[in-house]
Amino acid sequence: MGFLTAGIVETALEVGLIYSLVALSLFISFSILDICDLSTDGCYTLGCAVGAVVTLAGHPVLALVAAMLAGVCSGFVTAVLQTKFGVQSILAGIVVNTGLYTVNLAVMGFSSNLSIFGTDTVFSLIAKANASAFWQEWSGLMFLAVLIAAAGFLLKQFLATRLGLSIRATGDSPAMVRASSINTAFMVTVGLCVSNSLTGLAGALIGQYNKTCDINLGTGMVTIALASLVIGESVTGKKKIGVRIFGVILGSCFYRLIIAAALRLNVPTEFFKLVSAVIVAVAIAAPQVRKMAALRRQKAQAVAARRKRMQGGTD
Repeated sequence: MGFLTAGIVETALEVGLIYSLVALSLFISFSILDICDLSTDGCYTLGCAVGAVVTLAGHPVLALVAAMLAGVCSGFVTAVLQTKFGVQSILAGIVVNTGLYTVNLAVMGFSSNLSIFGTDTVFSLIAKANASAFWQEWSGLMFLAVLIAAAGFLLKQFLATRLGLSIRATGDSPAMVRASSINTAFMVTVGLCVSNSLTGLAGALIGQYNKTCDINLGTGMVTIALASLVIGESVTGKKKIGVRIFGVILGSCFYRLIIAAALRLNVPTEFFKLVSAVIVAVAIAAPQVRKMAALRRQKAQAVAARRKRMQGGTD
C-alpha cells in the first residue's frame, strides 16, 4: 500500500478545494486590500450553520446562496466598523468574530452541533446523476474542481473591471485613490463583502461535505487559509492576477496534502496547529532565505574572482 493512497489524495484535494475559497477570501482582504480580517473563523462557521439549516429545510443548492449572503452580511458589518466608526481592521475582525459566536448558536437553534445526515446535499444530488462506480467515486472532486475554477475565473474577471481595479488601487494606495475622487470606504466595503461571501460558501460546502456543523468548526481557519495563501503566493510571486489566484488554489491543495502526509506519519492531531504555524513561517521566510542564499553565492563568487586576480597578478 502506497504512502498516500488514491482515496487519501482524493479527500485531501476535495477539502483543499473547499479551503481554497477561504484562501481566496484572504487573498482579497489581506493581499488586495491590505486588511487583516480576523472575522474569518466566525464567518466560516456562519456559512456552515446557515447552509446546514437551509439544507435541512430541503434546499441544498439554495443553502450555498444563503451562506454566501450571510457572509456578505458579516463582511458588511466588519467594513462598517472600519470605515464609519474608525475601528482598526484587526479589532473590527475580533469584535465581529466574537459576536458571530452567539449569532451562529442562534442560527443552529442554540445547539452546539447540527447533523444533516439523511438529507440530500449538493454532493448526493450530483452523485445521483450517474450510477457508474467511477462517477460515484469522483463526482464530488469533479464538482468542486469545476466550482472552484468558476469562482477563480469570476474573481479574476471581477478584479479586472473598473470596480475591481478601484478595489486593488485602494489596497495599494488609499491616498491616491481618494485624490482621484474614489470612495475608499465603499471600495473596502465591497471588497470585504465579496471576500466574506467566499468564506460563507466554503462553510456551507464543508458542512454538506461532512454532513454536520459544529460551533467550533471555524477555529483556526485564519491560520489554515493564511498558510494556503502564503504557499500559493510564494510559488507564483507578484505576477498577473489570474496566475496569483491559481497559485492560491494550488497552495490550498498542497497544504491539505501536507496535512494528509502528517496523518500518515501518525502525527497527533494536537500538533496540527503547530504544523500549520510552521508551514506559514517556512513559506513566509522562503523568499528571504532565497535572497540571502543568492547574496552569499554572489559574495563567494566575488571573493573567488578577487583571489584569482590576485594570484594572476602575483604570477
